[in-house]
Amino acid sequence: MDRLNHLVEKTIPWLTLLMVLLTFLIVILRYVFERNWIWMQESVTYVHAFVFLFAAAYALSRDAHVRVDILYRPLPEKKKALVNLLGCLFLLIPACCVIFYQALPFVLDSWRVFEGSKDPGGLDAIFILKSAIPIFALLLLLQALSIVHRSISSLRMPAS
Repeated sequence: MDRLNHLVEKTIPWLTLLMVLLTFLIVILRYVFERNWIWMQESVTYVHAFVFLFAAAYALSRDAHVRVDILYRPLPEKKKALVNLLGCLFLLIPACCVIFYQALPFVLDSWRVFEGSKDPGGLDAIFILKSAIPIFALLLLLQALSIVHRSISSLRMPAS
């Protein structure tokens, strides 16, 4: 999982930069040159989705996700490990499984017909965009399993 997170860590900033540059280019083309292409606007949406969906597991691995810190922060390490373990087992892992299970039929249907944009001139790659959803669920599930392993190891360590 660490190698995968390292890949995400190196890729996401470049995708974010691409998103910013595309948005800047769209604005310049539209307001300065009065040109507009649907595929460019959709490409920003695609990159935006990939950034957030693929960065979720990375954020979780770095403990950079949203949590109720007012309750969590003062806890001793063993209790934090227990909260992480229970949260993963009873909330995160089931949510990842439901997302994957619910998304997979839609993704497979989309691939079956190579679903494209409904807008003329749009990107004919919605099937690729939809594929990011089960990948997101799998990445998050793998990270949850890593947290479960780390939490169990922490709970097994003798008290210091």
